Amino acid sequence: MTQRILAGIETEYGLLVEGRGAEDQIDDSQEVVRSYPDHCFVGWDYLFESPRADLRGFTQKNLSFDPEDAKFDVGRKHGGDMEIRADRVLPNGARLYNDHGHPEYATPECWSLAELAMHDKAGEIAILRAARAYQEKSGRKTTIYKNNTDFHGASYGTHENYCVPRSLAYEKLFKAVTPILIARQILCGAGKVGSENGPAVEFQLSQRADFFTEAASVDTLYRRPVFNTRDEPHAEPREWIRLHVIAGDANMMAACTFRKVGLVKIALALAARDETPEWHLSDAVSAFRAVSRDASREYRIPLGGSNWTTAYEILDSYLCAYDSVMSEEESDPELRKVVRDCQALMEALRAGADVSKHIDWAAKLSMLQQYVEAEGAKWSDPSLRSFDLEYHNVDPEEGLFHALVESGAVDQPPSHEEMESRLAGVFEPTRALARGLAVSKFSDRLLGACWASLTFRGGQEPIELYLSPEKEFPPQLQAAVSVESFIEAIRGA
Repeated sequence: MTQRILAGIETEYGLLVEGRGAEDQIDDSQEVVRSYPDHCFVGWDYLFESPRADLRGFTQKNLSFDPEDAKFDVGRKHGGDMEIRADRVLPNGARLYNDHGHPEYATPECWSLAELAMHDKAGEIAILRAARAYQEKSGRKTTIYKNNTDFHGASYGTHENYCVPRSLAYEKLFKAVTPILIARQILCGAGKVGSENGPAVEFQLSQRADFFTEAASVDTLYRRPVFNTRDEPHAEPREWIRLHVIAGDANMMAACTFRKVGLVKIALALAARDETPEWHLSDAVSAFRAVSRDASREYRIPLGGSNWTTAYEILDSYLCAYDSVMSEEESDPELRKVVRDCQALMEALRAGADVSKHIDWAAKLSMLQQYVEAEGAKWSDPSLRSFDLEYHNVDPEEGLFHALVESGAVDQPPSHEEMESRLAGVFEPTRALARGLAVSKFSDRLLGACWASLTFRGGQEPIELYLSPEKEFPPQLQAAVSVESFIEAIRGA
């Protein structure tokens, strides 16, 4: 089998606090995170953070910011960066924090697509638990949305992270990954009523498509790119790159999460073998937007001049390449499943068949179409955006996605028990296992934690342990009864 790719997902959640406005968002998000009621460690280490470093070989002087967002923060003081972020590290190795006024859950790193999709869903429980604790303390109803837009011009991200060898440099990554990011939205977009930039549209596939302005850049908050060039590896920088993908939607369906991450992993596997399909897109930004807005299901993508292709053809080229290049022994069984799943869904889309049980945008569209037909409503009716938003409400008692689950209209998500178990711990021997066990068993001796290291209080000097992303951490970590034996087991990994 080819080298496994460690991956994780960071999701910024929409936050609505009764009686509060956009100017209160940062303060409210901090308090929601601080209200997390279960065991956690406070002491995130920012040693490996470098958001301005660029894969193209330079460091950006400043990152772009949204001038509209900045208006809400004029004259307000929030304390230092560590205080603003209010970081919590959970017993499963996940990170919970405030990011620009949004509670954010960063999953533990996973090799398995199924585990990652499960941990992503577990994040909904973690954020909801924090919000309920804050609501009880503040007396203000607090609602959490797993989506990417407030429908007032603000977009917040769902970022995927892939730990890949440094040998896969920028040019190779851009060529391999950009076509997939544009095309995959037909199979895993979250769907969106209307548009917030450009010509009006009734419905589109992606919540993020309206907010891209560049093909590639290091920015994430403003002048957003289809391909993000941030070079912040969260590992030994001479050996590793963390491919930081900001172009995806927040998915309510675990199957969509499985699929979207799997497609990028397929692109990376092909890039590692120099077998990437050749696609020369004339304009990545307009192509992304065109696919998102295409109600005809043709999903045409311009290639320059009068030439064009389709999202189907791009996806087919990658899926077929993976099938032909990777032998049975070399291929990942989960990626084989992604290939078959995507081929079946594309066949259904081409035939005009119903795919609403399996793709978020199609489930949302089907729900909204039923309302439009039953009520005689127009797509410009504000109630449709309200229904769109409520599809992403993570509260099982209120969210429309959960109502669709109960009615059997969409595939069953992981059970509550499965998601709870992922909050409690890690099921793969990744470096997240070491981080999570350090929090759950030895937080009294823990001085700092981040993706790449743990720092413990030692006798004379602090003890810092590097957590290599490619290593499997031994079972004896879980049996360790002292910090000393735990440290020794990590050093022997």
